[in-house]
Amino acid sequence: MRFLERSLMGLFLWAITLGLLAWAGTTIGNAVQESIAQEDRARPARERVFAVNLQTIEPQTIAPVLTAYGEVHSRRTLDLRVTEGGRVVALDAAFEEGGVVTAGTELVRVDPFDADANLARARTDLREAEAEERDALLALELADDEVLAARSQLALRTRALERQRDLKARGVGTDAAIETAELAEQAARQTLLGSRQTVAAAQARVDQSAIDLERQRILLDEAARRVSETVITAPFDGTLSDVSLVVGGVVAENELVAQLVDPTQLEVAFRVSTAQYTMLLTETGGLIDAPIEAVLDAFGADIRITGRISRESAAVGDGQTGRQIFAELDPNTALRPGDFVTIRVREPEVEDVALIPAAAVSGAGNVLILTDDDRLEERAVTVMRQQGDEVLIEAATLAGREVVTARTPLLGAGLKVRPSRAESAGSPEMVQLTNERRARLVAFVEANERMPASAKERLLAQLQQDAVPARIVMRLEGRLDG
Repeated sequence: MRFLERSLMGLFLWAITLGLLAWAGTTIGNAVQESIAQEDRARPARERVFAVNLQTIEPQTIAPVLTAYGEVHSRRTLDLRVTEGGRVVALDAAFEEGGVVTAGTELVRVDPFDADANLARARTDLREAEAEERDALLALELADDEVLAARSQLALRTRALERQRDLKARGVGTDAAIETAELAEQAARQTLLGSRQTVAAAQARVDQSAIDLERQRILLDEAARRVSETVITAPFDGTLSDVSLVVGGVVAENELVAQLVDPTQLEVAFRVSTAQYTMLLTETGGLIDAPIEAVLDAFGADIRITGRISRESAAVGDGQTGRQIFAELDPNTALRPGDFVTIRVREPEVEDVALIPAAAVSGAGNVLILTDDDRLEERAVTVMRQQGDEVLIEAATLAGREVVTARTPLLGAGLKVRPSRAESAGSPEMVQLTNERRARLVAFVEANERMPASAKERLLAQLQQDAVPARIVMRLEGRLDG
């Protein structure tokens, strides 16, 4: 009996299973047929609409800004060299890397023993030359006296000869007396000639002693100068760099021991392309007296120093292109020679122009503008300047029209678009900081010893505000995490 019940139950379950399988197969078949039937139906075509960002063209008067990169130099840099070699016996307390000195400060003193000895010998030689000059003058004076005596003797002999001749004419004198008087006169003449030769020799001796005396004075001045050159003094106020000297060290003649840099007279040298150079010329071909701004990146708190263009390089240089421009910087304590800065040159103002993203202009110089029916139309524009990711275009013909700010290969004339008009961006994006995030950034800035004090103060003041510029936060966190 139990076997019959189990057999009937199994037969019943098997029949239900077959029924369910048949029902499932029928359902699947109907679904496949319905899907095939729907695919055969013709679907209506629908136009594709693209979303675009737009900017309204408003003619403005804009001063283009030329961006370049340059290095800061000092217009007054002096190499400090030791003129007299020897052992260093004294150094000023400020004679170290970065030491600030004032004009007239005694920086280095070299052992002056040899120089002092040379000076003492020069003084002795000078006194000897002075004594020689006095002797020569005295000898000349005595020689002059001998000439006067010889002239007197000659005059007496001449008068005696004339007297004998007068006596002979009156019949009283003799030929022997006349001959004796003539011989005496001739001897007096010979004595006078010898005295004159003595005077000439004495005069030559005086001239030579004067020359020797002048030479010894020159040697004395040179010896005194060498003594003074054992000491190096600062000729102007400045900061020391490349210091390589200690007390007790031996230096050679003309050895470079340091550089004195005047940090108050700085300039920046930057190179521009030939096309950019033409924008900086006046109608007569000279450089414009344009203001510039040198920007030093200081962990988000940029240091900005103003200045003006002063001159250009005389030659292009081997392997170089464009032109090298020099600009004088206003007095400051933030920049140092060797700093690499970003230069922004403010060009003369241009009227009826608009500033749009560079991505809005195609390679052929065309832009896409929006028509009244939300379709795109292509227009040619004149690009006047390129400033980073933006360009200046002539805006007179496009005043009031809306331009697509970023072209893509999918966009073209005649397409239907969905406008997206961005709100005017007046102020930079600001970020609200949590207490933990703010404390972390403040601690990083305070621990940074390389940051100038002025920049650190400005940065800490910004971090204490409720909202902080996003770019500053991103830079600080990027360096903190790095």
